[in-house]
Amino acid sequence: MSVQIQSLTRHAPNASRKMLDDVSLTIEDGAFVALVGPSGAGKTTLLRTIAGLDGPYEGTVLVDGRTLAGRPMRERRIGFVFQNYALFRHMTVARNIAFGLDVLPRRERPDRRAIAGRVAELLELIQLPMLGDAYPDQLSGGQRQRVALARALATKPGLLLLDEPFGALDPIVRRQIRRWLRGLHDQLGLTTVLVTHDHDEALEVADRLVVMQNGRIVQDAPAEMLDTAPATPFVMEFLGEALAFQGRVVQGSFLPDDANVLRFPVAATDGPATAYLRPHEIRLVAEGSGQATVFGGWLGAMRRLEVALGKRTVEILVLPEQIHHAGIEGVSLDITRARLFRDGALLVWKGG
Repeated sequence: MSVQIQSLTRHAPNASRKMLDDVSLTIEDGAFVALVGPSGAGKTTLLRTIAGLDGPYEGTVLVDGRTLAGRPMRERRIGFVFQNYALFRHMTVARNIAFGLDVLPRRERPDRRAIAGRVAELLELIQLPMLGDAYPDQLSGGQRQRVALARALATKPGLLLLDEPFGALDPIVRRQIRRWLRGLHDQLGLTTVLVTHDHDEALEVADRLVVMQNGRIVQDAPAEMLDTAPATPFVMEFLGEALAFQGRVVQGSFLPDDANVLRFPVAATDGPATAYLRPHEIRLVAEGSGQATVFGGWLGAMRRLEVALGKRTVEILVLPEQIHHAGIEGVSLDITRARLFRDGALLVWKGG
């Protein structure tokens, strides 16, 4: 199922602010899209509006080319998994999964044998075939998450909407569940929209990330493009730890304002600019007057250093051999990769 949104605006109940501000978005059939952004960005509001759970709003929301207005929930073919799972504690796992089928109008409801077969099929799909008679309180967090997904899939939706579904799980279980979810998406040919504030989670499972800020979409792109060409400094900083160096572009080179940071060539017009980079996109060079101090522990194979540049100190990540070759006294920083911004917009990308 596809989703088309045009000029969507939703006001807060007191109308003092916009929860969604002129949002336009297209989600193709079979895509896996993650809505990411900080708390209050409008992610869940957008998800609930797609599902037809909230209103009123201005603009157009079409699912498979049709408006949801006036269509009963059972005809929308949308599965929704809430952040708290919303399982019925007094029902067994099997009855929870069957709930959406049990409440269909009589003329549309499968018979008991068909419902039991569908539940058994879903229990196998979520790899919990022996837990149909268990109750939610007897399950682990990861198992409850799978049951919530199975319940959402019981009516065979074409669109699966997930609102922060992994927030209550520990890191190891989160990784296992999201990899399983991605496999499930591919296996069933669903269109999936995931809301999360965890950019690592989104990068692992989604084809595209839609970055939201203050009720607006600030960038919609594949993960690799968000890293190499973030539309704004906010996108760069939201997607991971970032360093910023003020400076100027002069005759084809970026000249940082900080002492002991080397200039580098860029194809950009002259004028002020800010270089944004990840802490590992930089090298220690054995020249200059900077002072490096080993700071904290390891991040993978890299060591965290604190480097005094003069007026300020920055934290970088380097391989141990760089410390060995460059030392930690009398150093400069050589930026190997950066994204240059001017007036809040991406100016140029420097690869290394």
